[in-house]
Amino acid sequence: MKVTQHLWFEKDMEEALAFYTGLVAGSAIEQVTTIPSETPSGPPGSVKVAALTLGDQRYMAIEAGPLDPFNHSFSIMVECDDQAEIDRLWSALEDGGTPEQCGWIRDRWGLCWQIAPRILGELMNHPDPAVARRVTEQMLKMVKLDIAPLEAAARG
Repeated sequence: MKVTQHLWFEKDMEEALAFYTGLVAGSAIEQVTTIPSETPSGPPGSVKVAALTLGDQRYMAIEAGPLDPFNHSFSIMVECDDQAEIDRLWSALEDGGTPEQCGWIRDRWGLCWQIAPRILGELMNHPDPAVARRVTEQMLKMVKLDIAPLEAAARG
């Protein structure tokens, strides 16, 4: 069995995929083709389909005109090892995008991302409930997540 996420773009799919694969290490666009027959979205050749990987995840993408916009029901979460990586990704996604609470950011194509430090999961699942509560409360105050205040909250 093979599981692949699928993204539907109204337009600019190739630009978005080039941006995404340049953002996440170990990513590549493997194939871009057009559908050679008439579809509900247009004449032969007007609908593009792509296969790509983002990090260790497989994706398919289609550019076939308007359908449903991206929303928070689907997001791409990137766990970062350090603050420099968080800052780099955030800055790139913020260009034309919209920052949101708790490390969420919507890119210029409307796709939602979660940019989080890898340590956040460990801290929020700490065996001491007081540590987990302090870290969670600190995280809820943030837009872009910042490792130093989260670690300080864990220490109390």
